[in-house]
Amino acid sequence: MSFAEKLSALTQRIPNLIDHLETEEATKNALVMPFIAALGYDVFNPTEVVPEYTADVGIKKGEKVDYAIMQDGEVIMLVECKTAGTNLSKANMSQLFRYFTVTKARIAILTNGIDYRFYSDLEETNKMDQRPFLELNLLLDFGQAGNTAML
Repeated sequence: MSFAEKLSALTQRIPNLIDHLETEEATKNALVMPFIAALGYDVFNPTEVVPEYTADVGIKKGEKVDYAIMQDGEVIMLVECKTAGTNLSKANMSQLFRYFTVTKARIAILTNGIDYRFYSDLEETNKMDQRPFLELNLLLDFGQAGNTAML
């Protein structure tokens, strides 16, 4: 199954699930893990996808990002999740910003399972940009079968 087909299948499930996603954990299980899997990562392989990855920042110990995507033992992508329906805020982004600077990740995703904001360090190396380079809303951008053609 192609990425577009996986994404389409996920978006078709959202309307039936959204009213039942009352916690961050439920959102991660129902929407975020399938999205990560659609990207081609094995969410059940802890050498590829590490849940609750420790990203200590300065004197703040025990800081954890929801998922770290690994390649050859190095963090390449971070995923910070919020409960479905949560408006993604500047405070959420700054939390991800802190994690980004203490890892070797080059991509960071902030999501509520429906809205996905992709960040990188295009402006300054190892410092997450303030603005996402890509924003997706699965219901608006891919909610209709025809919209997956852009992938």
